[in-house]
Amino acid sequence: MSRWTVRTSLDVIYLNNAATSFPKPLAVAKAAYEALTVCVGDPGRGSGRGVSRARRIVMGTRSAVARLFGIADPSRVIFTKNGTEALNIAIKGLVGPGHHVVTTALEHNSVNRPLAHLERRGVEVTRVEPLPSGVVDPSEIDRSVRANTRLIAVIHVSNVFGAANAIAEIGAVARKHRVPFLVDAAQSAGHLPIHVGRDHIDLLACPGHKGLLGSQGTGVLYVRPGLELATLTEGGTGTQSEVELQPEELPNRFEAGSLNLPGVAGLGAGVRFLLDQGWGRIQRKEKLLLQLLVDGLRRCPGVELHGDVAMQRVVPIISFNLEGRDPAQVAAALDRRGIFVRSGLHCNPGAHRFLGTFPSGSVRLSATCLTDEAAVERTLVVIRQLVRRRVATTTSSR
Repeated sequence: MSRWTVRTSLDVIYLNNAATSFPKPLAVAKAAYEALTVCVGDPGRGSGRGVSRARRIVMGTRSAVARLFGIADPSRVIFTKNGTEALNIAIKGLVGPGHHVVTTALEHNSVNRPLAHLERRGVEVTRVEPLPSGVVDPSEIDRSVRANTRLIAVIHVSNVFGAANAIAEIGAVARKHRVPFLVDAAQSAGHLPIHVGRDHIDLLACPGHKGLLGSQGTGVLYVRPGLELATLTEGGTGTQSEVELQPEELPNRFEAGSLNLPGVAGLGAGVRFLLDQGWGRIQRKEKLLLQLLVDGLRRCPGVELHGDVAMQRVVPIISFNLEGRDPAQVAAALDRRGIFVRSGLHCNPGAHRFLGTFPSGSVRLSATCLTDEAAVERTLVVIRQLVRRRVATTTSSR
């Protein structure tokens, strides 16, 4: 780990960043610690220097997130407890009985399950199948729109194989039909440049603990000006306490109750770290890591790298299986050697049906700009060792 990152006593290689990123920038831990030790009270719920400091932290993080995503008004940035809550607010706040939703067959369960819930209440859903490259054709989205289409919801980057949908083109389709466009940026935020104006995004949802390098328990939802959503939760906001119903103005409308201030502080530090690094540096590093993973696994006999050769991978997320081995066994074998990965369906059965790996799933390796190249190389060496042991065991048993 570099001098910019949090150090721990764990002597491990961590390649499960699509679940939660690690290591974190040192500034993230420092910001969370400061919020716990300096900020006495919640923003809008008291007075004094501690509360003023808490208010500045929240406002500063909103501004940093707005800058990262090209959002003109930081008040349109809503803090949630995770990306799943952000997606639920967006979907359930907009869609109801009689409405139609266009989405893809590759969505994470954080989109799939809210839509399945709504389908049982009279909402129609069209799930567009992907091309062999792992992305959807924007023209298929276009052809799927109906008169009663209320939402187009699309995953930006697959959490199983790292391919990226053309959100600007899909956003243009949504704009043409005047249908709100929701982007699930769980695996793209912090990895790829996103601009809500350029990409025609009306609703952007993402967690804070993945590519944004913050801690668990944080998430972000952007809501375009002029787009009205019903609330998912109501309660105290620290302002307008005399009003019986939830306030209309953002962000208070969707931030009932106390915020996770240490989490918000850390999220702000993570986002500022990304802004300081710049997209050029981030993408050069992650492109290198992705190439190391793809080339290394392709050269390894007995390893099935999932996805077409022409798959439009842009984020260092790779799924593979070892011939004759259950994914969970492979992940456990790597774990015993100090390499943390993930196995299974990764909360995305649709992607595994597309890959032909349902129901057992796959082994997933995922990195960030803070992942050491040496860690990737070491992981590939260990995978080759597992292959050789498998071959030797099979040969000796004959």
